Amino acid sequence: LPRGDAMAALIPPPTAMDAIAQYLKNIGQFGVLLALLLTMGAVAQEKDRGTAALILVKPLSRAAFLAAKFAAQTLCFGAAIAVAAVTCSYYTYLLFGAIDVPRWLALNGLLLVYIVVYVAVTLLTSVLTKSQAAAGGLAFGFLILLALAGAIPGVGEFLPGQLIAWSGLLMAGQRVTFWPALGVSVGLIAVALVTAWRRFESQEL
Repeated sequence: LPRGDAMAALIPPPTAMDAIAQYLKNIGQFGVLLALLLTMGAVAQEKDRGTAALILVKPLSRAAFLAAKFAAQTLCFGAAIAVAAVTCSYYTYLLFGAIDVPRWLALNGLLLVYIVVYVAVTLLTSVLTKSQAAAGGLAFGFLILLALAGAIPGVGEFLPGQLIAWSGLLMAGQRVTFWPALGVSVGLIAVALVTAWRRFESQEL
């Protein structure tokens, strides 16, 4: 390109933080979408097909049934994030050098909590409906609601989305914490699971 060297000079050299920022963006976006897609049929599909009734005829409590669903999804995403974290840290090391391991572990822990929020909420919507599409639609509506609420000044710092920002600041070495956002995220997970259990207990299959 004409004056290509001058244009290239305007672009700062890439750093490890650029790779980490892209990692956060990819996991934050695709992780949530996968949480919705993989969880929306966890209970709704089994109710629709009648397999839930067959399973619960056996000496298995409904609480254990839901706990198994939640644990399976959490372990699945935990394993996926572990593989992603090892892979990203390896190619970041090759391109830019070593990254801070304790901070990297904390970053991925926050990412897992962020995604599990949507796993728990989608599990709740899967209990409330008998259709995968309806469960996914309700969970996506919750996602949009949180995004809109996060745009309100003074509110976003208490919502799960702040965990992504905290992760980036953590790797940048800034001593900034957002414990309220973590507390709200854990609270949302607990409320979603308890509500799903109470609602599932009262349903006829």
